[in-house]
Amino acid sequence: MLSLPLPLALTARLSPVAVLACAGWALTSGPAAPPAAAGHGTTQNTPAGSSSAAPSAGTAAKTYTTAPAPCSGVPSATVTALVPGAKKAGKEIPSTDTTLRRTCSWNALKGFDYRWLDVSFEIRESDQEAGKEYEERVKERSGGGPVPGLGASAYSVVNLTSEDGQQTREGVVMARVANALVVVTYSGSDFETKKAPGTDEINKGAIKAARSAVAALGGGQG
Repeated sequence: MLSLPLPLALTARLSPVAVLACAGWALTSGPAAPPAAAGHGTTQNTPAGSSSAAPSAGTAAKTYTTAPAPCSGVPSATVTALVPGAKKAGKEIPSTDTTLRRTCSWNALKGFDYRWLDVSFEIRESDQEAGKEYEERVKERSGGGPVPGLGASAYSVVNLTSEDGQQTREGVVMARVANALVVVTYSGSDFETKKAPGTDEINKGAIKAARSAVAALGGGQG
């Protein structure tokens, strides 16, 4: 049994109650999403969550009208590889409007190794609004770089933090596809060595999950 005291930040992440009560949205939330538009157009041969309804005068068509089920956005094999010991089904975090924003979380402590994965989908009113939000979030996170071939645009950044001598490395990938935003957060720690996984491991893991999540939108570039 692991007897080492956990840093406060990681202790909070290991507690399901704290996960739901604390700032679990801090990494992925932007300005409050606008209320869902009343009614939806009929769809035919269009990506899941997208709409083919003709726009009204002066209104741009929305490619995506609803957020997909987030816990189905990452294949079980990928979850097992990135978060050993985690329940493959994941846990969806409550949202005030599941049409516009949904997040799934997986976390596990196997031996001394801890891993955490969050996948979020956010639906905006237009491509322009999603693009503006994407650019604002990228500006807030310096030191990263673009991820080629992922959605219309994508950005990846990895940071190392230390608390009470315990290192944690966290990777964040943000991608935009039309009016949808996909945000993936992947982090890890080793409580035996107090070291964090390598930058390459965390970055590649976050990008792998992000590619699956973008593909889950339907019609996105996976």
